[in-house]
Amino acid sequence: MSPNRTFVAAGTARLLMSRLRELMASEAEQQERLDRVVQLIATTMVADVCSIYVRSGDNSLLLMATEGLEREAVGRTRLAENEGLVGLIASSARPKRLKNAPSHPRFSYRPETGEDPYHGFLGVPILRGGRVLGVLVVQNRTERNYDDEEMESLQTIAMVLAEIVAIALDERIGLDLRALPPGEISGRSLNEGLGIGPVHLHDPVVSPARFFSQDPEAEGERLDAALAGLRQSIDTMLNRATPVLFGESRDVLETYRLFAHDPSWETRLHDAIQSGLSAEAAVDRTRREHRVRLENAKDAYLRERLHDFEDLENRLLRHLSGEGAADHKPLPGSILVASRLGPAELLEYRDCNLSGIVLEEGGAGSHAAIVARAIGVPAIGDAEGIVSRVEQGDEAIVDAITGMVFLRPTHDVVDTYNQRIIISGDERAEYAKLVDLPAVTKDGVKFELFLNAGLSFDLDHLEATGAEGVGLFRTEFQFLSSQTVPTLEEQAAFYEDAMARVGDRSMVFRTLDLGGDKVAPFMGGDREENPALGWRALRLALDKPYFFRRQLRALIRASKSRPLRLMFPMVCSVKEFIEARALVDAEIEWAKKFGRETPSKLEVGAMVETPSFAFSIDALKDKVDFLSVGTNDLMQFFFAADRENKLVSERYDLLSYPALSLMKHIVESANRAQIPISICGEAAGRPLEALVLACLGYRRLSMQGARLGPMKRMIRGMEFAKVSEKVNFLIDSQTTDLRKEILKIIQQSDLQV
Repeated sequence: MSPNRTFVAAGTARLLMSRLRELMASEAEQQERLDRVVQLIATTMVADVCSIYVRSGDNSLLLMATEGLEREAVGRTRLAENEGLVGLIASSARPKRLKNAPSHPRFSYRPETGEDPYHGFLGVPILRGGRVLGVLVVQNRTERNYDDEEMESLQTIAMVLAEIVAIALDERIGLDLRALPPGEISGRSLNEGLGIGPVHLHDPVVSPARFFSQDPEAEGERLDAALAGLRQSIDTMLNRATPVLFGESRDVLETYRLFAHDPSWETRLHDAIQSGLSAEAAVDRTRREHRVRLENAKDAYLRERLHDFEDLENRLLRHLSGEGAADHKPLPGSILVASRLGPAELLEYRDCNLSGIVLEEGGAGSHAAIVARAIGVPAIGDAEGIVSRVEQGDEAIVDAITGMVFLRPTHDVVDTYNQRIIISGDERAEYAKLVDLPAVTKDGVKFELFLNAGLSFDLDHLEATGAEGVGLFRTEFQFLSSQTVPTLEEQAAFYEDAMARVGDRSMVFRTLDLGGDKVAPFMGGDREENPALGWRALRLALDKPYFFRRQLRALIRASKSRPLRLMFPMVCSVKEFIEARALVDAEIEWAKKFGRETPSKLEVGAMVETPSFAFSIDALKDKVDFLSVGTNDLMQFFFAADRENKLVSERYDLLSYPALSLMKHIVESANRAQIPISICGEAAGRPLEALVLACLGYRRLSMQGARLGPMKRMIRGMEFAKVSEKVNFLIDSQTTDLRKEILKIIQQSDLQV
């Protein structure tokens, strides 16, 4: 298109936006507004016809307003859900332009409208909250080719119209299109619990009041300032990450930076502003376009890049509104809904008193799930399509016990869940009475119960849980929640604060477990074929000793003269453990050489998370101070089932003869080698699995805080010798439905799990 034609199109769009702004600010009734809107569009776009069709309760499309067609057809002409060109646009949610509409096979002629003389056709969907509310159409008598700028202008107008279309229809026929019907979405429980409350969408929401701009030049300056802030934050992130980024990881983040500096993206945003949109509305329009492409993209790499663009647009909207703007904070008791969340983003909601969290992405082992557990909020992941099926303020119920989300529930469903929440509160009061009592069975078998943690505020309620200490402190969350690499001083301060909160209780720090599904913002994200089996955890640490030694130095500095217990993740061989232990010893010698304090006692352990290491325990005698079984990773490697892949993650059961044979081998090997052993995976916090593992010989269990009460109640209510004999008999019998049979034993023993 020539520069002159572009200027004319921009001028037309600006004129349209200016007049629409005035119209929306007027005192006119909603139907009158719609009538004036179609007149305005037809005049400004030099179209013979402009019509608005809206979706009714039966999904048919009703002619709601028109300029150019017969006025008597308004409120009478109705197209079936998929009828005609209008139905095609509504069902596909995509615009359509035709030079000669009557020749199209989907053209549907309605005599009462008098549209037979019209040929040129352009129609766009009216979208609101992921729903098609209706269709906006312009037509011409001549065979006219509508260009890209005209189509984009009409799409922008449709975006603005969504709100008044919904209100007008409610006023005219009592059908509130803003209210979606009740619905259900299934996902996976990330943190058990129940919650009821209004939906708060994490992605920035652009208010209709902020669609228009009276001063394109000022809006352009706001956009430039926000883009500069966005780019500077990304450049800082990349520069601070230089010591630990290289190869493909750096390439990925460099690509992300290139997107932020993409001139075509910037040009599209400025063009939208010149058409009369505000900076926020311009960004929102491009974000909607990327979301449509994302939903239709089948290539995994393309989807990831579109995710990058959407993330950039969300960041840019926050720069425009001001980071942490008060009007974006949820009301107390809200249900937070997002496509995906990093730990830093989720931590921003820590003090918002959320009732629940629902994510389209995120498995039970993701860092978002672990943060959700840390802040004690019921959470569900893998809830596909949740973002497009809810709107801000919709009521929702999060049942993170069964993994169900109820959208806009009926009164009966709400009443049922309110009763369940009351019962849940009574159970918590019962657990509180057990806090100061020992975890000892009726026949005197003692267990040690510890807390899994990863954030400093996890430790604030350590006493209230009744835990004997911290069996696993995940150190990677300081890295996952930071846009840049934490400095030595920042790491040391964080560890020292954690130690102070724990006091004299035992505490085990797990060294960095990055990589796989835990990619820090400054790492970019390697596109490994099998990330869970790839370059992560101790492998990464040993290959990049500078990074690893800086963490070890920070831990030693923080400990001062207190005991220090360290544990290495994902060890695959005795050789790897010895190499990592040598780096710890080297840092101790460095501290002594320069007159620094060293721990009063140093113990170094390892996670048993790989089958190869599970069969190396006998060779660890006198080399390792303690072991802890990470059942999450161990089982995914044992069954060759990625725990983040919902198609296979729940396909295999720990309570099966092969898996329990491995677990029995591990504890017996540790006992022979006289190495203390515990379990710190999710199985330690699930009463049924924990009971079976206890019967195999495990006596130390580390779990999330919410599970300590139920676990202690089960232990204190058990005649262990009797239950253990029955459970071990079942395991030895190699029954194919072990879980079902163990549940029978629990019922017969009158145990509460």
